[in-house]
Amino acid sequence: MKRRVAISILGTTLDAGKWENRWSRWRPNVALCQQPGLFIDRLELILDNHSQALCHRIVADIETVAPATEVRSNIINFKDPWDFSEVYTNLRDFARNYSFDPETEDYLVNITTGTHVAQICWFLLTEARIIPGQLLQLSPPRDREPEQDFAGTHRIIDLDLSRYDEIAKRFASEREDAASFLKSGISTRNAAFNRMIDQIERVVIRSAAPVLLTGPTGAGKSQLARRIYELKKSQRKVSGPFIEVNCATLRGDQAMSTLFGHVKGAFTGAAGERAGLLKSADKGVLFLDEIGELGLDEQAMCLRAIEEKKFLPVGADREASAEFQLIAGTNRDLGEDVRKGRFREDLYARLNLWTFQLPALRERKEDIEPNLDFELRRYLEREGENVTFNKEARDRYLTFATGPQAVWSANFRDLSASVTRMATLAPHGRITTDVVDDEVRRLNAFWRSSSDDGKVDLIIEEVLGAETAARLDRFDAAQLATVLHTCRQHATASAAGRALFAMSRLEKKSSNDTDRLSKYLARFSLRFEDIRKAG
Repeated sequence: MKRRVAISILGTTLDAGKWENRWSRWRPNVALCQQPGLFIDRLELILDNHSQALCHRIVADIETVAPATEVRSNIINFKDPWDFSEVYTNLRDFARNYSFDPETEDYLVNITTGTHVAQICWFLLTEARIIPGQLLQLSPPRDREPEQDFAGTHRIIDLDLSRYDEIAKRFASEREDAASFLKSGISTRNAAFNRMIDQIERVVIRSAAPVLLTGPTGAGKSQLARRIYELKKSQRKVSGPFIEVNCATLRGDQAMSTLFGHVKGAFTGAAGERAGLLKSADKGVLFLDEIGELGLDEQAMCLRAIEEKKFLPVGADREASAEFQLIAGTNRDLGEDVRKGRFREDLYARLNLWTFQLPALRERKEDIEPNLDFELRRYLEREGENVTFNKEARDRYLTFATGPQAVWSANFRDLSASVTRMATLAPHGRITTDVVDDEVRRLNAFWRSSSDDGKVDLIIEEVLGAETAARLDRFDAAQLATVLHTCRQHATASAAGRALFAMSRLEKKSSNDTDRLSKYLARFSLRFEDIRKAG
């Protein structure tokens, strides 16, 4: 049987009383030890050193009504019991220094006495499990009979919300609504993407730390950053604006001035002061897209602004300050850039607390259909025309869009442009198979021209890295791209080998397709398992 321990503040008004008539008054800490069915093994009584005389009377009276209850006094002096910071700090320190033993003791925190500030602090400490217990609320007796004592009643409040189905359901519903909001209301089906959105929802609501969004161009980093801001604003986590800047457009003095501002006369052409984007983002969210394109000097200034909330405008001799949450976006491998000296290691470490990799559209093929519907809704909102597919046209487009021939090199930008073109050309607001066939030819031609202008297939950059991929001869790149795509489409090396060397097998020139594939990949220091893992 566990011992029951109560933690309570001595009530300088409610617990007061010197004479015999004190027994005809309701005194919470005495009543605490008189509750039917709630025996208190130990009472931890908190008081300041000016209330010791009252404490002695209360302890003596508790010995009268509950002689088996041990009472311990704990001195905590509050200069101002209505100062939230002071009260919370003192009660938190008490809790952290207390030797809680939940295995052998149950803890009740009495919120009946103390100022309203202290009661709020008790709630926060218990809800955060700094105090591993439950809240206790006492009430004076009503319509007391002449011979009845002044124990009154009590209620135990359990803050374990998982025990309350309706509250748990509501919390779950609110979290689902927040996650849906981050996804722009799109019913995405990719399990990994949905898990990532759930994590982002928890992080941005609970934390103001920087968030790093990585992924290829067009994967939706800018849109997600804005949705994060709107979610935080709806939750009253920020009150300022959303400021977005593409760091790839910033160069030299312009970069410093744009980000950190400048004073009048700081450089030629600086006819007046400029606040800068960091100052403009005060109390809000700053989204630095393509942060990997910033110069090392700007990176150093950004790091200080993140950590100290201070920065020096160009030409100024006095610092400026701004409170903002940073969201950074990049399509680069910042870890690789750190190793090559292109990105500051300390800034990367600061950004890398919460990093989320947005997958390419070709890696979320099950999400193409719901995004197709989303783009049609956006077209309706933008153009005021409701456009739909006929069934055969929709099936034909989705077969192409989710098939291996669909490159989606610009990711969601390609999909959005594709839907816009079909909706614009649709006769009488109905997308037909002819419209789809024309669009498929248009996309294939665009992707062919993009790959024929000297650019390396994206899958090679993904597997080998951009620098290594750029050094390949076009002949090797074309051959390797075919091999990599085939490996991604098959679950085993033997299946991929059979697809790649089908004609050799028919002509009896090869009997070990897996070995041939492995040797080919080894030329580029690759293994089949690495290619599948990367995909």
